[in-house]
Amino acid sequence: MERDVLELALRFYEGLNCPRSLSAAIMLRAGEWDQLVSLSADPGNYLSAASYATAAAASDFLRKCQGLKTSFDLEAIAKERWRDGERQCFRTNERLAPYLLEVPNSEDRDVRIAAFFAAVRKKVVSMVGRRPPSHDVVRFGPGATYSDRGRFTAIPHKISRQPSWTGGAFWYLLPWASTAWGRYAVRKGIDPVKVRGNRFTTVPKDAKTDRAIAAEPSLNIFFQLGLGSALRSRLADAGLDLNKGQDIHRQVACESSIRGHLATMDLSNASDTLSLDLVRLVMPTGWFEALTDLRSPFSLIEGKWVRLEKFSSMGNGFTFELETLVFAALCSTACDFAGVPHKMGRDLLVYGDDIICPTSAARAVKSVLEFCGFSLNSKKSFLTGNFRESCGGDFYNGHPVRGHFLKELPNEPQDWIVLANGINRLRKQLSPLGEGSALTRAWLFATDQVPQDIRRCRGPSDLGDIVIHDDLRYWQIKMASSIRYVRVYRPARHRKVKYSLFHPDVVLACALYGCGWNDGGVTPRDSVLGYKRAWVPFS
Repeated sequence: MERDVLELALRFYEGLNCPRSLSAAIMLRAGEWDQLVSLSADPGNYLSAASYATAAAASDFLRKCQGLKTSFDLEAIAKERWRDGERQCFRTNERLAPYLLEVPNSEDRDVRIAAFFAAVRKKVVSMVGRRPPSHDVVRFGPGATYSDRGRFTAIPHKISRQPSWTGGAFWYLLPWASTAWGRYAVRKGIDPVKVRGNRFTTVPKDAKTDRAIAAEPSLNIFFQLGLGSALRSRLADAGLDLNKGQDIHRQVACESSIRGHLATMDLSNASDTLSLDLVRLVMPTGWFEALTDLRSPFSLIEGKWVRLEKFSSMGNGFTFELETLVFAALCSTACDFAGVPHKMGRDLLVYGDDIICPTSAARAVKSVLEFCGFSLNSKKSFLTGNFRESCGGDFYNGHPVRGHFLKELPNEPQDWIVLANGINRLRKQLSPLGEGSALTRAWLFATDQVPQDIRRCRGPSDLGDIVIHDDLRYWQIKMASSIRYVRVYRPARHRKVKYSLFHPDVVLACALYGCGWNDGGVTPRDSVLGYKRAWVPFS
């Protein structure tokens, strides 16, 4: 670790001034990286919001930091976790097989469980209908696909390259051929290539493991995202607004930490344990067939094709919406069978694998989820007590107590600005609890690492991390035409994919898909190349 980052971390732990921060500082000085990133704080072991908040801040500061010299093989751990998910899905498929409609007279069928899943199917139909909308909804995503890797993931690249598809997506080739993308491929003689499934890959998660995801065939994900949008729209009509779900969950979790009337639950490895037969069991035929046609039945991992026991992975365009629907239907039916009144979107909320349900039904919900093959994350699920956590919001008796995660070692001015703002947020968060004032030394040290001319770019937190968050008297302000402008340090140079490099039909297709025209090109993900000081209006 660089000396300046080490010094800041030690000042940070010194400012927290609690037993956990003392332990973390000792581990940091001794280079015990494995122990340091494995620290965690259990809110059940603390009697006040202040004592938990400082312990959690010390535990979490470096827990997700990339680049520390730990002994963990992040990719190998992610692969083993993926295989564990497959084994868990296999057992779930075996357990649920007797309840499928194809085997109505199975001797292994329990009448009460069969009645439960029949109620779940009715709940799903009431939420999203029996089949997807008849019109084709399609769109591109920003990430890599089976055939589009690395830097070549902008939409012009995806349209220009050879599309990939699975056997189940055969029925979508004709509607695809009528799109602007398809017409270009037909005109250029580019034949879509058939593949067996998706490609296993990983993305950073924390300092102990990577996150397993899948790069889907490009033609599949083109339509998967459309189905995901259709599910999202119908879930909103049923009371689950996924566009505002995170904010709603945080507000409800805050209230629940005071009243204790709702429990918050989080599932471990949720998308990788959503089994094929569970989706077959609870989804109406029309939806199941459409989703199955576009899912990948195999995954390419370490050069070998593996038949998937799960229904879909992270990286699939409809996985998030599908798991939200399945969990919501299971939890709502569990509440019904437990005799607990509830209303979707008010005291029963689901956002991916983040679940909020009435406390009186929490054990019933937990039992149902475990029977369906899911595992509750005991470190992030709270059924009793004064603590609740959901969608990145941690609350102890109504007080926000989430720490700051240093995810990457800072080496540029903008990195130090992000770190300074995170420490400043934590400092203000701890102040009402009688803590946090000693973090000022760590905050000042972080701001001192920013060059002096950039350090003057101070402003409100509403502007995000293009300014150092500070009091109004320290802002650089100018007035022009009765408009107030604040000096900021913002992205100035971006990597652009020029349209002039592509066929005119590709440019036309990009225009039809709403890619925009940024100086004659399109800006891909993670495209920032440089920063500069500038003035932005702020009212």
